[in-house]
Parts: sequence; structure tokens; C-alpha cells
Amino acid sequence: MIRSDEFYMHRAMDQAHLAFTNGEVPVGAVVVDTQGEIIGAGHNAPLASCDPSGHAEVRALREAGQRLGNYRLEGCTLFVTLEPCMMCAGTMVHARIARLVYGAPEPRTGMVESKANLLAQPWFNHQIEITGGVLAVPAKRLLKQFFAEKR
Repeated sequence: MIRSDEFYMHRAMDQAHLAFTNGEVPVGAVVVDTQGEIIGAGHNAPLASCDPSGHAEVRALREAGQRLGNYRLEGCTLFVTLEPCMMCAGTMVHARIARLVYGAPEPRTGMVESKANLLAQPWFNHQIEITGGVLAVPAKRLLKQFFAEKR
């Protein structure tokens, strides 16, 4: 059953809270298939995994690919609490994600709309539909809380 963008973004927020609890920047993501089932979930864990690619989006996409037995996730939607960086945007193109839904904008490194519009470039062989700002306020609040506690 397909549910609202807010429903799935709340699941991504659950993942962001896991990252927060583990001392990682609180970003979370889920991948949803065409039937509305969550097939991948991830939260930021580059510190714990000693992996610079340990971003929430990459981890959720990896889990979804393993579950489907295919790195191409055609028709799937990625929900993430923060606007993706360049690495994550490129990974989404390679995965053939149909749609990206994100929460808070990332004014310093956001490569979807804030710093660049990477996914709209005509040289990519795949285009992704984008919806931004879903649950942006609670996503931004969690990030601010995290960084305030670090200072």
C-alpha cells in the first residue's frame, strides 16, 4: 500500500534518530518500492563504519539493492531527511531511482537544489523527479540539536 510522503519521511526520521543516538550526523533514509514497501533503510554511519561512503542514502540504496538482487532500483523512491551531497546524488542516478523526496535543504553541500542542480543535467542518461521540503522543520531541528550538543 502506497502511503503519503510524510509517512515515509517519518520512517527516514526514525533512521536519523538512530544516527543521532550513535553520535553520527542525524540523517536518515528509506527506499520505497512501487508497491509502497520499504525495501531499504539507512542512517549516517561513516564514523562507526570507518567508511566515507557511509551516508544514509548510500546505506539505504545498498540494502534495497541487496534485497532486490539488483543495483538498479527502477521505479523506487528514496526518502532522505537532508538534501543529498554530490556522492549520494550520483549514486541515485546509477541506481535509477525514479523519485527523490528530501526534507531539509543543505545550503553548504546540497547538490540537488541548494548549491547545484546536479540531477537536472542533460548529460545523465536518467532523470529523477524531485520533491523537497517534506518535514523540513523537524529534520532541520534535529540537525541543529545535534550540532548544538557538539559545541
